[in-house]
Amino acid sequence: MRYHNITKDDMLNGDGLRVVLWLAGCDHCCKDCHNPLTWDPEGGLLFDRAAKEELFAALDKSYISGLTLSGGDPLHPANRLGARRLAQEVKETFPQKTVWLYTGYLWEEIWQLPIMQYVDVCVDGEFQRDKKDNKLLWKGSKNQRVIAVSATLSGENPRIPLLHCTDYGESDEEAVSPLGGHRIWDSRALADRGRSACEG
Repeated sequence: MRYHNITKDDMLNGDGLRVVLWLAGCDHCCKDCHNPLTWDPEGGLLFDRAAKEELFAALDKSYISGLTLSGGDPLHPANRLGARRLAQEVKETFPQKTVWLYTGYLWEEIWQLPIMQYVDVCVDGEFQRDKKDNKLLWKGSKNQRVIAVSATLSGENPRIPLLHCTDYGESDEEAVSPLGGHRIWDSRALADRGRSACEG
């Protein structure tokens, strides 16, 4: 597994202050991707012991909410085994911290992958330039979904994602859940109300 960067105290890629691991390798090659240098799975640096120690030292700080796996795509074939092992070790070492994962794959394609048992929130789907909206919460385009993984996997139909939050957050009157202070939304129910499955 290879990576390009480890960023710390990040506020843009998940709830709270986070450590972000930017992995190398992506086959989606989205138009206007903000990080095309990460597409090549042979690019960047080897995620070796020193990189892992740097990552875990950053995660050990009490004010850090957790790890975000991004890239590139953490679920690129070159990354799947390494990302799964890393997510597992992070959850075992820091059980109080969350793991977020950004991927261009759709939830319906990946929900059965072993890594998902160690992921709290998954942002799925390719970035689509025509659906870009800078006001969206935790994602770049409206087709993408911010999925509450544990709640979805333990639900009636794990193929239907329950959303961690709506597109633009919630009003004070709306109920909250233990996952990051946001309601768990059933994307099928949203679609039934005349909205797309990923809209808030």
